[in-house]
Amino acid sequence: ELKVDKFTGVTTAGSIDVVGEGNSTTTNLQQGLAKQWIKFNQVGGNSVRDSFNLSSLTDIAAAQAGINFTNSFANDDYAMTGTGSNTYSNGYSKDIVMLEDQTNSTSLSNVCIKYGGAANGEDRNHISVVHHGDLA
Repeated sequence: ELKVDKFTGVTTAGSIDVVGEGNSTTTNLQQGLAKQWIKFNQVGGNSVRDSFNLSSLTDIAAAQAGINFTNSFANDDYAMTGTGSNTYSNGYSKDIVMLEDQTNSTSLSNVCIKYGGAANGEDRNHISVVHHGDLA
């Protein structure tokens, strides 16, 4: 049994490599971790169900929300994935895409819930979004 409060790399304090299955490849631990995530309900206003690295959630418009980070990313080239659905609806999963008409920044990610290629989105009551990238 190993109990620790902090891992620190030997060569570089903020970099720890983990040997993968079969001992053939390594993965950088910090690069593989989600740096921000949120699950929220957008129906009737944005209510956060649970989150990590979230300072606030902004209701931009119908089907659009701004996710404000507590700790900013090093640049705005982070990756975002997400999904949204309604429990009372037909149960179809909805895609989440970054808004084309607004600029994301190191401290903010804008999301819009849309049906595949549909022009208009709609609020969902189960939205999950995860961000991966380098923190500042």
